[in-house]
Amino acid sequence: MLRHLLQRGLDLVIVLFGISAIVFLMIRLIPGDAVAIMLGANTEVTPERIAAMRAELGLDKPLLEQYLSWVARALHGDFGTSIWTGRPVIQEIAAQIWPTLELTFLALLFGAVLALPLGCLMAQWRGGRADLVLRVGAIAGLTIPSFWLGIVMLIAAATFLPSFASLGYVPFSEDPLGNLQRMLLPAIALALPILANLSRLVRSAMLDALGQDYVRTARAKGLAENAVLYRHALRNALIPFVTSVGIMAGYLLGGAIVVEQVFSIPGLGRLILGAIAERNYPLVQATILVVTVGFVAVNALVDLAYALIDPRLRTAA
Repeated sequence: MLRHLLQRGLDLVIVLFGISAIVFLMIRLIPGDAVAIMLGANTEVTPERIAAMRAELGLDKPLLEQYLSWVARALHGDFGTSIWTGRPVIQEIAAQIWPTLELTFLALLFGAVLALPLGCLMAQWRGGRADLVLRVGAIAGLTIPSFWLGIVMLIAAATFLPSFASLGYVPFSEDPLGNLQRMLLPAIALALPILANLSRLVRSAMLDALGQDYVRTARAKGLAENAVLYRHALRNALIPFVTSVGIMAGYLLGGAIVVEQVFSIPGLGRLILGAIAERNYPLVQATILVVTVGFVAVNALVDLAYALIDPRLRTAA
C-alpha cells in the first residue's frame, strides 16, 4: 500500500507541473497586448510606461525564465499581486473561493445521494414503465444546460414565490437559513446533469452486478431480494460510481463558474471572468491553477478510496 501511495504521489506531482506549464502558456496566448490593454484607459500611456509595466510584471524576460520564476514563487505560496487591487492574489482567491466550494459541494451532494436510490430502482424495475420513465427523465436531465435551467428556475421563483431569496450570497456563518435559501436553486440547477448521469451509471453497474455468479449464489441461499440488491450487488456497483463522482466533482468546479453568473454569486466565476477581461495575469494564472489542482486532487483521493471499497484492489496495492 505504501508503494502505491508513493507512486500516486509522484504521478500527482508530474501532473501538477504539466498543468502549471499549460496554464502559463495558455494565458500568454490570449490575443492582444496585455500591458497595452491594462493601460489603454489612461490618456498618458507612453512607450516608457509600457516598458516599465512589462519590467514590473516580468513580461520582458524569456518565457522559460518567466515560468520558472512563477513556479518557484508559487511553491513558496507567493502567486503574485493583483494588478488592479494591489492585494496578494492568494487573498483575492481566498475571499471568493468559499461560495464556489459550497455550491460545488451541495450540487455534488444532491446529485450523488439521489442517484444511488434512483439507479437501484431503475435496475430493480428494469424493463418496466417506471424504469422507462426514469430513463427518459435522466436523458432529459443530461440535455438541459445548467445555466438555462437556472434561468427558468429564477423566472419561476420570481413568478410564484416573489418573497423567495434566490439571488446573491450570504455567508453561512452570518445567516445559515438565508445562505441555504440562496444556494438551493443554483445547487439544483448544477446537480441535475450529475444526477441524470450518475443514476444511469448506477443502473448499468447494478444490472451488470446482478448477472454475476455471486449474486446467483446469494439468491440460491435464499437471501431476500433487497439483501441481494443492496448488500451484494450495490457494493460492487459503487466502484464505477465513485470514479464518476470524483471526475464530476472537478467538472462541477467549472460548471459552477457559469451558474454563479446566473445567480449573481460572488465566487471564482466572477473573479476569473473579470481577471481575463482585465488581462490580470497573476490572478488568472493562480485562479485557473487552483481550479485544475482541485480537479486533480479530488481524482487522486478517489483513486485511493478504491481500496476501501474493493478488497481486491487493496490486496493488489
